Amino acid sequence: MMASAMIEAEMASIGNPIGSGVFVAVVGPSGAGKDTVIAYARQALRGQPDFEFVRRVTTRPCDGATEDHDSLTEAAFDAADAAGAFALSWQAHGLKYGLPAGVDAAIADGRVAVANLSRAALPALRRRYAHVLVAEVTASPEILAERLAARGRESRDEVLSRLARAARMDEARMKEARSDVVRIDNGGSREAAGEKFVSLLRKALKVADVAGVC
Repeated sequence: MMASAMIEAEMASIGNPIGSGVFVAVVGPSGAGKDTVIAYARQALRGQPDFEFVRRVTTRPCDGATEDHDSLTEAAFDAADAAGAFALSWQAHGLKYGLPAGVDAAIADGRVAVANLSRAALPALRRRYAHVLVAEVTASPEILAERLAARGRESRDEVLSRLARAARMDEARMKEARSDVVRIDNGGSREAAGEKFVSLLRKALKVADVAGVC
């Protein structure tokens, strides 16, 4: 099933957006350090139940070099999706991704949920939840190229393709700026970007607190 069809299927059963918590979606090009920023915040906010760092489900096997996630075969993923196991599901780069259905309860309880998301899933996410913030993690093309090359998982042509795609996304972002998007430059120290992200999550919690009493 194509991404658009999957998104429509997800939204078919949704009426009013779910509140009063806040979903913080982390997006950005490969090599920007999304997982690094999320891991920093998870450590900084450990033991604080108002924050939930969502463990995604994907058809990509765990290899220890990428984010910590739950893996399913494509057939098992499709079966879980059909059974309502996911709050949201989508496709990107030939893989399928899903957010566990329990995320809905966390948002309804007024918590802040955090997950690495594909840009293609943002419209459906914004329709599903009443309060969404997008943390766009960025870095210069030179830094992206260096990080992608260091992974050693892609050829030079594949790295160049990723960078070209990132440039197109950046151009599209400039044409469609939104008030719910915050850019986090991760071209410097891990701590600087991580602290900015933690600050954003704390602000998101304040939004959830206000929404919960309205």
